[in-house]
Amino acid sequence: MAQPLPNSVEVPLTAGVGVAPAGLAPSVPPARPEVEHLQAYSAPLEGRRGLLRLDFNENTVGPSPKVVEAIRAIPADHYAIYPEYDGLRQAVVASLAAAAAGAVAASESGGTAGSGTEGSGTAGSGTGAGQAGARQIVPRQPAASQTVTGQTAAGQTVGGQTVGVATEGAGTEGCAGLTAAHIGLFNGVDAAIHAVFHAYGDRGDRLLTTSPTFGYYSPCAQMQGMEIEAIPYGEPDFAFPLQALTAALLRPGVAPPKLLLICNPNNPTGTRLAPERILSLAAAAPQTLVVVDELYEAFTGDSVLPGLLAGGLAPAAKGLAAQGVTVQAPVGSSLGSEACRASARAPSGSACGDPFAACPNLLVLRSLAKTAGLAGLRIGFAIGAPAVVDRLSRVTGPYDINSVAVTAALAALADQAYVDAYVAEVSRARDWLVDQLVAAGVRHHVAGGNYLLIWPRADAALVEARLRQAGILVRSMAGKPLIDGSLRVSLGLREQMERFWAAYAAIEAPQLA
Repeated sequence: MAQPLPNSVEVPLTAGVGVAPAGLAPSVPPARPEVEHLQAYSAPLEGRRGLLRLDFNENTVGPSPKVVEAIRAIPADHYAIYPEYDGLRQAVVASLAAAAAGAVAASESGGTAGSGTEGSGTAGSGTGAGQAGARQIVPRQPAASQTVTGQTAAGQTVGGQTVGVATEGAGTEGCAGLTAAHIGLFNGVDAAIHAVFHAYGDRGDRLLTTSPTFGYYSPCAQMQGMEIEAIPYGEPDFAFPLQALTAALLRPGVAPPKLLLICNPNNPTGTRLAPERILSLAAAAPQTLVVVDELYEAFTGDSVLPGLLAGGLAPAAKGLAAQGVTVQAPVGSSLGSEACRASARAPSGSACGDPFAACPNLLVLRSLAKTAGLAGLRIGFAIGAPAVVDRLSRVTGPYDINSVAVTAALAALADQAYVDAYVAEVSRARDWLVDQLVAAGVRHHVAGGNYLLIWPRADAALVEARLRQAGILVRSMAGKPLIDGSLRVSLGLREQMERFWAAYAAIEAPQLA
């Protein structure tokens, strides 16, 4: 009969599988030390249906009817087939190219497509607070067939509607390089962020970011054993800490950070950074992967992509130079800093080939959750140099995105007019709510994104609980640096914000009197 090993414990066969005997702590194989000491990122997701959702910055009304139609039209046998992604990548290419063309046209006609400002927009205590950096949104109808930079679009029928899908073909004027290889597809942008850290973060590497910002960045860095350097936003208006961040990025005698992660506009402060500043940071640090989280760019137009896709990077040459920073490539750099700076000096409209060839250390994250209403289906994109996108694909599963999400995304990308109209409604509702806050003397802060911050005069936790009792969800910022004691309120349609304000004003009535 086999003898038990020293220091072992015999478990009776009658004990349930996975159940430790009475008095003994369960024993499981330990995970990596970084995971054992990691506190999981969690959010209060349960019990939200049927309530006014102003807590997670989601689209507050749902997707386009064409998305619902497309999902309902999926044949039954397609549920048994593994998903296909190439058509979706091409549709993203077409959508980005159309947006870039629109931005260039607006710029050339004297309009604005949104320009970032180093600052926060407005922080109000009831006097003079307003909206900064707003842009007028002109809804545009999606074309069934359109010319895409470097490719020719062809129509693909999805759920009875035509989606502009790019196919390899003759080149066109301008930047001619954006292809499906530049597009990474993920089960939500959270999965893309996780893949970035999994592919590029290692023990002892440094993550450079800002504070406060999206809470998922830190645990992703911690699970890889990375060091985190978070530069605080400027007080009192949460201005972007460009000088301090640049100093940390280019610190002499110190290895450059492996990752620089900028949320633009920033969640939760709404702080905006001009796209040319970001391009300059990427040019200055060719050994650092610069990741730009643009989930909220549609509400202000602060995106690096239109300039890249149009070949108009001339403004980037003014970036760090305007700050008095002399840019020198690290010794042994192999990521093309000279090419990146040369691209930044190129005149607008010049041929640029692959839009990421000059700055291959730049990666942009996008989603269909905040504007198109697909948060529940989890679909996100990473746009960057094919080599970077390839590395991310190596640490993700082959079928992470389900076919329903693919169908919904294709339909949503084909109905840009719906998204534009929703964004415009949110912008108008924001203006209305800010007017109420100013008139009532409520301390608040509003800048980029589809959200704002409010500091209740009563206890914030009590106000949050009372709003929930009224069927309205907001997000407490308790414990977050600089904004502890505030509530983040997502912005929806005018009638939704009227409902919020009526409930909030009633709760705070004794303090507002």
